[in-house]
Amino acid sequence: MLALALLGAGCSTKPKPPPGLTPRVEVGAPLKSEGWRQVATAADEDRLARLQAAWDSALADARKTSGREIRREGVLLRPQASLARPAPSPGSYNCRLIKMGKASAKSPAYESFKPFFCYVEVEGELLTIVKQTGSQRPAGRLWEDDDPERLIFLGSLALGDEQVPVAYGDDPKRDMAGVLERIGPFRWRLVIPWPQSTSKLDVFELTPVAKQPE
Repeated sequence: MLALALLGAGCSTKPKPPPGLTPRVEVGAPLKSEGWRQVATAADEDRLARLQAAWDSALADARKTSGREIRREGVLLRPQASLARPAPSPGSYNCRLIKMGKASAKSPAYESFKPFFCYVEVEGELLTIVKQTGSQRPAGRLWEDDDPERLIFLGSLALGDEQVPVAYGDDPKRDMAGVLERIGPFRWRLVIPWPQSTSKLDVFELTPVAKQPE
């Protein structure tokens, strides 16, 4: 009995480390958001932090004039609609843009634009999105976030006949920041809160082109 008692006592007592050694403390894995936060400007971090406020204000404005259109769009314009596995497959997409919220007294509260083409491709360890046509062409990278149901978009705007967009951070007036979410089977949206334009919220819908280029 004495031997069992001593054995039990030995099991319940942690051995002390040798002199001069410090016990290793396990540290959790780094936050995924650290990647994009190291790249994002302070202004874009602030825009992303106020994403829900952009949804609330933009929808409140748009419902005054375009409630029927908002209801018809369904999940696309529903703030809490993200699903698991947000990363889109590389390839060509049909894209269209809806702008909501009055950024000024003269700007419309709701605008829906004709579809255009955009492309998702792999660049190193990241995905990129590029709008392929039009006079204003967003382009940027997608970063993992601590929220597993979204990716963070950081990019810039190419204008006119520019072949290459300005690098993110080089021209604050062209910088863009947003959130990419999957909202259904083969359906995504890119949400840009407080864009530097005539709206409070820009929503891009992305659906894959049926016949992908080889």
